[in-house]
Amino acid sequence: MTVLQSIPADPPAAPAAQTATVHTAADHGLSPAARAALEAGVPASTRRAYAADWRSFTAWCSQAGRMALPATSQTVTEYAAHLMSAPSTRTGRPLSPSSIERALTAIRSMHKAAGLTAPETSGARKVLAGRREQLALAHDPAAKVRKATPVLPTEIRAMLATVDRTTLAGMRDAVLVLLGYATAARSSELAALNLGDVAETPDGLVVSVYRRKIKRHTETAVPYGSNPATCPVRAARALLAALADLGRTRGPLLVRIDRHGRVAPPLTRRGKTIGDPDGRMTPEAIADVVARLAAAAGLPGDWSGHSLRRGFATAARRQGHALERIGRHGGWADGSRALLGYLEDADAWTDNPVVGL
Repeated sequence: MTVLQSIPADPPAAPAAQTATVHTAADHGLSPAARAALEAGVPASTRRAYAADWRSFTAWCSQAGRMALPATSQTVTEYAAHLMSAPSTRTGRPLSPSSIERALTAIRSMHKAAGLTAPETSGARKVLAGRREQLALAHDPAAKVRKATPVLPTEIRAMLATVDRTTLAGMRDAVLVLLGYATAARSSELAALNLGDVAETPDGLVVSVYRRKIKRHTETAVPYGSNPATCPVRAARALLAALADLGRTRGPLLVRIDRHGRVAPPLTRRGKTIGDPDGRMTPEAIADVVARLAAAAGLPGDWSGHSLRRGFATAARRQGHALERIGRHGGWADGSRALLGYLEDADAWTDNPVVGL
């Protein structure tokens, strides 16, 4: 059959040019299931932050006699100016520029979610630029973006030296640090690991990590370490064996452990179970462990769960590994600005343009 023969004798007529497209209410609506699926595409921490920012904005609008939805560009500009001086309920200080930036993003996101045109924020961002310059000229620490201190091999050895690895809590903390570092996992990704996600092979471990930013799993290879004390494979093997002795062969890898050295029972509030019933640690609890171990080792800095991920990128770059290999191993999106920032920190000394001048 030729191309001409495949064309119907009477092709369907094109719609008349003058016919207007009319949408009904159903075309603009979303079912509860679709809304839930849409929300699932946004990290829970981001949703919580945006919701808190939106509550603050609507409360301010109510007091100021302004409309929050839809908001005008003047209202958003006025709100940005207000945040520059209003003390935060949490810290007692005005919000940092990055927090104000997030509040502006939350306002625009809520308008879009409501099917409304987001307000213009150019005026608010000029206010924000002026705020950044004021803080910088005043040498205020808030002018700088807060960064987690990177955990490097020296710090890992110091942190692990404070851990009693004969206890279940000590074995868990060692895996938390070593596996979190070797996989470059975010705290949320580390918390989500199950026992079945860690498989031992002759060459080391293969860890299946769900990378939340790129929305897919990576099978991350973790080789044996040359030093048994800092080997993630040996640490994971010890923890898996200890949990198996307790009959735990399924469920979360990193679990809450009480002061008696036992896997903590489910948390309850007013008779209702809260949190993960299997005792899974939260990302916040993982960050607390990193900060606690750093403090116990006497390490100065701003320590959090992100210190492990940032430290991996910094150390890998200093060892001469290529950007692509570092990014793929740690689940960074191609062209990630965050990763490029970490590598610039690492290159500040190893590829310093002043050297040789």
